[in-house]
Amino acid sequence: MAGMQAAWSFYLLRLLLGIVIAGMWPGMTYYLTLFYPPARLGKRIGQYFTAAQLSAAVVGLVSAGFQLMDGAGGLLGWQWMFLLYGLVGVLLGIALLWWLPDRPLPPLAGHQLTPQQQQQQPATKPKWYHHLTPRPAAALSGADAELHYRDLEKVYHSPPWTLRDLWSVLQDWRLWPLTVMYFGVVGVGIGTQNYGTVILSSINPNLTGVQLSLLFAPIWICDLLSILLLTPLSDHFPSHMGRSLLFTFSVLLQIAGLLLTTLSLQPWTRYGGLLLVGFGLGPTVPITMTWTSQIFQPRHGQVGVAAATALVSGLGNLGSVMATYALYAGWSEDGEGGVGMRLLGRRERFAGSNFVLVGVLVGSCCAAWALVVGLVWQERRGRR
Repeated sequence: MAGMQAAWSFYLLRLLLGIVIAGMWPGMTYYLTLFYPPARLGKRIGQYFTAAQLSAAVVGLVSAGFQLMDGAGGLLGWQWMFLLYGLVGVLLGIALLWWLPDRPLPPLAGHQLTPQQQQQQPATKPKWYHHLTPRPAAALSGADAELHYRDLEKVYHSPPWTLRDLWSVLQDWRLWPLTVMYFGVVGVGIGTQNYGTVILSSINPNLTGVQLSLLFAPIWICDLLSILLLTPLSDHFPSHMGRSLLFTFSVLLQIAGLLLTTLSLQPWTRYGGLLLVGFGLGPTVPITMTWTSQIFQPRHGQVGVAAATALVSGLGNLGSVMATYALYAGWSEDGEGGVGMRLLGRRERFAGSNFVLVGVLVGSCCAAWALVVGLVWQERRGRR
């Protein structure tokens, strides 16, 4: 990225980057399900997800410093950013080979297992690539390893799967409300991430690039705080109703923030609306992914969790496509004759785009409650 010279190289590299990282978020969600039961998963997924908020906040703060590095060593500030971030990413990726185990390992030597459990241990041969990479230490040992094995015995075996397993997940109606939930909140998140500084600039056109970066960071700090405060609640109330109530509360905060940013006449109130959007965004994606694993694990097992989290995040990410290419970037409804001019008399409020995001958030709430109603109906009929 630091060496790109033309628009085509940016498009190509960004496409390759998207292909490479596509499985990271659903893969890490699945990885955490190997170590934590659903009732304790929301807090852990939230803690992992804070990396996204920290990076967004740090980018806002650090980019101000990178802008001051323009010309150092014959490179522009954004080139230094890609070089340093890339170096950290490569070194960390190599370190993970020693740091993270592939999955929980059974208690050492099997001496802590009952004879029946020892018979259930699969006689698997190591894969060819296991000889090329280091073997991390076991995550647990002693009594902890034995207790974890008894609580989550199924995750210690890597089950085979076929396309039929994937098809069974696609046929499960519960996949689609979760996808709609993810679509709405990711659309708002990416819209805020990509165009937050544009909205800030419309609030005060006199802000410099450094000032915009510094004002942008608190949005993601609010996002981070809400994850740390609210996602533990989803584990305290792990029922379907509890997950839906917390998700709905967070979405309503986003809607309120978007309306403040669009309708208020006071600059600081509009900025406060962006902070409220950030705070509401925090727990929504972790709750959606936690709920996905909680629903699909009992019926489809670990393969179902992996497939469902990949499909929900992959299809739901179409919300980011909508926010990036259909909204904000020169959309006519934000301009002359659009809803922004008709209702507010000012183009730079992005009323058309913000109202569309409010609409998709309402759709996310409706999907969450439709899922609750469907699950309750199934439970009453005695089906899982």
